[in-house]
Amino acid sequence: MSSVKVREGEADFNAPGAGKPCKTWYKVYGTLPHPHNPPLVVLHGGPGSTHEYLDILSELTRLFDVPVILYDQIGNGRSTHLPEKNGNVDFWTVQLFVDELHNLLNHLNIHDNYDVLGQSWGGMLASEFATRQPKGLGKLVIADSPASMALFVEATNELRKGLPQKFQDALNKHKAADTTTDPEYTAAMNGFYKRHSCRLDPIPQSLVDGLAWMEKDPTVYSTIYGPNKFNITGSLKTWNVIDRLHNIQATTLLVNGRYDVTNDMVMEPFFQHIPKARWVQFADSAHVPHLEETERFMQVVWAFLRG
Repeated sequence: MSSVKVREGEADFNAPGAGKPCKTWYKVYGTLPHPHNPPLVVLHGGPGSTHEYLDILSELTRLFDVPVILYDQIGNGRSTHLPEKNGNVDFWTVQLFVDELHNLLNHLNIHDNYDVLGQSWGGMLASEFATRQPKGLGKLVIADSPASMALFVEATNELRKGLPQKFQDALNKHKAADTTTDPEYTAAMNGFYKRHSCRLDPIPQSLVDGLAWMEKDPTVYSTIYGPNKFNITGSLKTWNVIDRLHNIQATTLLVNGRYDVTNDMVMEPFFQHIPKARWVQFADSAHVPHLEETERFMQVVWAFLRG
C-alpha cells in the first residue's frame, strides 16, 4: 500500500473509583470497518509502558491492509494519569484493564469482529481477556508473556545465573540492602536487559520512548509490578492464568525469542493448555522480536491472521 489512513482519538472511560473522568487515547491505522480484514487490537506491555514501541506493527497495515489499533492503557502515555492512585491495589486491577479494553472495542464499534495481540504484560492481559470468551474475538497473539508470575520469577533467577559474577553480586548486594536505585545495581540490571530484553545496539528509539513514560509516571508499574524484574512486590506477584487457559476458544499464536526473559518455561503452559495454539520462536531475538526480527515477525503474524 502506498499510503495508510491514520487517525487518533480518545474514548471516554468510566473507571470505577477513579474520582474523575478518564479517557483512553488510541490510534487507528487503516480503515474501519474493513471489508475483509478484522482489526488487530494491540495491547502494550509494562505494565506502565505505552504504544510507541509497538507502533511498528502498523507495517501490517502498510503491507497487508490489516487495520491496526494501538492505545495507551489508563494511567499511561496519552491516556488519563492517576498518580493519586499510586499504591492502590484495589484500583489497579486486571479487571480495570479488561473493562477498558471492552470499552474501547465498543467505542470503535468493532466488538463483533476483531483480533488481539498482546506483548509482555499486554499478553497477560490478553490471556485474561480471552479466558472470559469475549464476544467477537477471532484470533489471539500472545507475545513474550508469562502464564504465571511464579514461573517468571523462577525463570529470571535461572537466567540471572548466566550473568557475569560481578553483576550477580551487585544484584544480590543491593536487593539485600534495599539500595536498588544505586548505579551499580542499575548497571547490573542493564547487563541483564541487553541479554534478555533487547539485543539490538543501539536500542530502538521507540522502545526508549515507551520505557521513558514509566519513569515519568511509575504509578502503574510500581503498584502492579514493583521496582524491577527481580523485585516483584506488586499485585501481580501471585498472578497465574494457567488453570483458566482451557477456556480460551480463540485460535492462538504464541511468540517468544530464543533469548527472551519470557523463556520457554513460562510460555509452555499456554501451549499445553490453550486448545488451539501454535508456537513460533525467533532465533535472533530476546523480548521484542517485533523490533529485533521485524520482517519475519510481520510475515509470521500475517500468515497466522489470514490462515
